[in-house]
Amino acid sequence: MKLKSLSIPAVVATLILGASGGAVLTGNNGNGNGNGNGNGGPNGVKAAIYTDGISDYGVERGTDASLYNDWGNGWSEGETPSVLIYSHTPGPRHAHLGDRLDPGLNPPLNESNVAQANLKEWLEAEGVEVSWTEDVGQLSRLGGYNGVIALSANRDAYDDAAQNSLKKFVRGGGGFVGIHNAFGAEYNWPWYEGLLGGANFYDHGPNREGTVETVNRKDVSTENLPREWGYKDEWYNLVPFPSYVNVLAKVDAETSDPGRDSGHPGHGDNHPVSWCHYYDGGKSWLTTLGHDVNTWTDAEFEGSEYFKDHVVNGTLSAIGVKSFCQS
Repeated sequence: MKLKSLSIPAVVATLILGASGGAVLTGNNGNGNGNGNGNGGPNGVKAAIYTDGISDYGVERGTDASLYNDWGNGWSEGETPSVLIYSHTPGPRHAHLGDRLDPGLNPPLNESNVAQANLKEWLEAEGVEVSWTEDVGQLSRLGGYNGVIALSANRDAYDDAAQNSLKKFVRGGGGFVGIHNAFGAEYNWPWYEGLLGGANFYDHGPNREGTVETVNRKDVSTENLPREWGYKDEWYNLVPFPSYVNVLAKVDAETSDPGRDSGHPGHGDNHPVSWCHYYDGGKSWLTTLGHDVNTWTDAEFEGSEYFKDHVVNGTLSAIGVKSFCQS
């Protein structure tokens, strides 16, 4: 039995039936503190998802592969894998995206569009067919793609038609990759917040150097990374905090101090920067990293080679070319 969204009156029944159920929602081990640290724990029915202040978003979510819907949107052997990079920004625009793109599919990229151009190049080197757009209308035509990459697409980046299309795509087994300011989008769309791992951007300190700690080196997106590596970024504070996910990497406690009088305490020694999970039938791989323009270029930038490996293999796992969300 997979654990589904239930109303509060149904919780008691679930607790009774759940003893023989098999849903796996790996997270805070039912400790009731609402932090959802996502660092694992024994498999089993996590009834506390209904009582610890963490939302289930009305869908099945967690880290067990049985939650995946193999309904045709993932990659199959013999096919050419394909992804759509989406970088629409109704809100403030990050410098790594450069100039706004013209409407339509695959508009011209110029030298300022470093994130789109280099991510395209990185994935094409792995045999992936890459399309790109900032035209929300293109999200109504997701058939044929295996993955959607939200590359700092922020604020109200998805209209009603795009929201419905993305839901259908994910539910059919499609892969979603959220990078950096994808966490600054759709604050009033609960399903999207759940797709991000039950997390959202709250604030950050100044762009500054820090140390990324690789938590899980069993996943394909982390197996080539060292235990610790230097990197410079905006270290996002997250409210809500990711829950029932497989945390892949975090930032060290000293760096994770918000660094300004925001009133937010930061996340101390448990400050994830990358994680993965199954969500509503699909696969979702996520990282808050990628702010600095130089991490997307050939410029000398500490940790950029690890960031590239992390994002490329995370994408390949989300679309089904490589194993997903191993722990």
